[in-house]
Amino acid sequence: MNTKDFDFDLPEELIAQTPLEKRDASKLLIIDKTTKMFVDTHFDHIIDELNPGDALVMNNTRVLPARLYGQKEKTNGHVELLLLKNQEGDAWEVLAKPAKRLKVGSVIIFGDGRLKATVTKELEHGGRIVVFSYEGIFLEVLESLGEMPLPPYIHEKLEDKERYQTVYAKENGSAAAPTAGLHFTKELLEKIEKKGVKLVYLTLHVGLGTFRPVAVDNIEEHDMHSEFYHFSEEAANTLNEVKASGHRVIAVGTTSIRTLETIGNKFNGQLKADSGWTNIFIKPGYEFKIVDAFSTNFHLPKSTLVMLVSAFAGREFVLSAYQHAIDENYRFFSFGDAMFIK
Repeated sequence: MNTKDFDFDLPEELIAQTPLEKRDASKLLIIDKTTKMFVDTHFDHIIDELNPGDALVMNNTRVLPARLYGQKEKTNGHVELLLLKNQEGDAWEVLAKPAKRLKVGSVIIFGDGRLKATVTKELEHGGRIVVFSYEGIFLEVLESLGEMPLPPYIHEKLEDKERYQTVYAKENGSAAAPTAGLHFTKELLEKIEKKGVKLVYLTLHVGLGTFRPVAVDNIEEHDMHSEFYHFSEEAANTLNEVKASGHRVIAVGTTSIRTLETIGNKFNGQLKADSGWTNIFIKPGYEFKIVDAFSTNFHLPKSTLVMLVSAFAGREFVLSAYQHAIDENYRFFSFGDAMFIK
């Protein structure tokens, strides 16, 4: 299949720039792939789509405030670093701007000097390995100095950092939020649990590769990015019991789907405790092993995420759902509205 098969025209004004005041007030488009029906509602009504005995699976990764602004020690030249991946100890792989001025040995100072970074290796495409030195606890220093690495299509400043975190965010390590989870409130999750739905958590640290466009015409030639996941024995046992009893595993977001399907493929349709890196590319023709339904946001044209949703519900039907959402003025992308696909 060609990348252009997953393209659609999106008016720029439908790209949500800020989160709604109330998380679960966003719109929800319910999509039934069997009846080919759409229902327009609001996100807090997702509880009506969940049955006692089902499991709701959420990604509890937490976004690092990974964008840092500083100055070169010797020249006071402005430098921007985006933390990508912790290597070992205080060494990090970062994306640097302007990278050409940051040679091995360069030192960057942030804030009042409580945080410094020394370049130890040059990588391609503006990448660098830096070693941080600081006083106190690194994550606390980062929280005070860093900014949220919002997606490139968001141009408004985020007033409250926590609005780019899910209410259940716990495990530090992501460069981007698992945005399908941004719609849940603690109160809504409590109601869902009281209904008899099991709440299950996994971790997949979202990388910036999630925003990388598909640059090839033939999707089979696309090189998928890798992301680290962790899945506990408790979560595996719960979901295996849910499956065995004939109930549904319902994923929140594409990151949860990719983790569950990676493990399901690895263990022949069963779930077991597991950690590792996944570069699974779910596209039309893929047979789902674990996930029975899911919620997700509306994704970028020609993205691997539109391809994933199309693998579950069919390309033409998914594109017709996107067109319905455009016609009804749904808000798109990270701070936008959601769909529930069953």
